[in-house]
Amino acid sequence: MRTAFTSALVAALALGAAGCSSGDAGTAVPVPTAVSSASQAAKASQLPPRPADLPLTGVDPCDLLGQAQLDELQVNAVPRKAADPQDGPTCVFDADKTEPFHAYHLRTVTADLHEWLTGARRKNSMTTAPLAVEGYPALTNYRAAGTPSDCEVLVGVAKGQTLAAQAFAVTAGAFTQQQLCDQATQAADLALQYLKTRT
Repeated sequence: MRTAFTSALVAALALGAAGCSSGDAGTAVPVPTAVSSASQAAKASQLPPRPADLPLTGVDPCDLLGQAQLDELQVNAVPRKAADPQDGPTCVFDADKTEPFHAYHLRTVTADLHEWLTGARRKNSMTTAPLAVEGYPALTNYRAAGTPSDCEVLVGVAKGQTLAAQAFAVTAGAFTQQQLCDQATQAADLALQYLKTRT
């Protein structure tokens, strides 16, 4: 009986060892892959041309969404300036009346959209994909590893100027990555509609 148990234990350990690679036992670790400049250039070529300039100079991001747009995004709190903006003027929009809680940030960034593809802002740890928002060149930008927590949509509204709309999951694990990117795209779309009325 003892010999049968020992044999079964050895067999189980051998199977376990065969299933694991080097590194921490049982932990799947994604291997970062270098993104080639050719791949980034291909993404850049998929971006539509900008139909017109929508300058962000003097724009307060807290003014980019009216009450109807806030209602559409389920924002229930008064928009507020971020206490510690990282990348330019930033406004925070909270949707925390009912679960699942989430939030949006709108930022006006003095940087060209292509910097996230081929410039200093490009990060191999981020998944970046081209799209169009209201006909403007844009990128989704998010970290694919781990539980989805946010998604950023960057819109090239003018030369050297980018509007960033970011959706955050305040209730952890409540949203898929696609849902967060859809929310960020919707916020960017609504903000662009407002910017178009200023020209």
